[in-house]
Amino acid sequence: MQVNGEPAHLGQRVAPTDKVKVGGRLVNLHFAVRVPRVLLYHKPEGEIVSRDDPQGRPSVFNALPRLRGGRWIAIGRLDFNSCGLLLFTTDGALANRLMHPRYRLEREYAVRVLGQIEPEALRKLTEGIELEDGMAKFNRLQEAGGEGANHWYRVTLEEGRNREVRRMFAATGVTVSRLMRVRYGPIPLPASLKRGHCQELTPPEVQSLLKILGAGGAAAAGTEKK
Repeated sequence: MQVNGEPAHLGQRVAPTDKVKVGGRLVNLHFAVRVPRVLLYHKPEGEIVSRDDPQGRPSVFNALPRLRGGRWIAIGRLDFNSCGLLLFTTDGALANRLMHPRYRLEREYAVRVLGQIEPEALRKLTEGIELEDGMAKFNRLQEAGGEGANHWYRVTLEEGRNREVRRMFAATGVTVSRLMRVRYGPIPLPASLKRGHCQELTPPEVQSLLKILGAGGAAAAGTEKK
């Protein structure tokens, strides 16, 4: 066996551009794109998005499937008291793309607040409200019902500053009593995904995600001989 005219050796890696001959005959190599793995997790309240916590609180990483020769990377965070969609991947470049502000990926949340928000305050939430770390605003804000003192809203924004949604509502004088992420970019929280459970995207679904990000099939992956 020869690779590019030289004798092959045990464990040698070949690329799509290499010429491999066996018994003097050229071998047609078939390569498949190996896409990153992407995991959807329905985070319940009461879990921290960290592997190390001095307080010993439950970690979301304890609920994820084990990996051999790799590790799950969290895409953004949800605070201890928040729930909903949390994404993980095995690829650092993909994680950076999903979190980088220039891709302007929307996060959508279902928010329950305690108290009534005046129309003027609702307007400020979509036009811009001053926080201690700068201006913030929702792309969209829709009322979603409620009973008594509890009111639900659906909101979207394109950034993920620490506890930003909670702080924005607090700036209007109301307290968020429940916060649930229901979508991250093009990925919604599946209705069938129960709290504390995971669901992995299929390779074609990951390929579609890479195309949306402009990464292409091989930008965040290598090739693997079949």
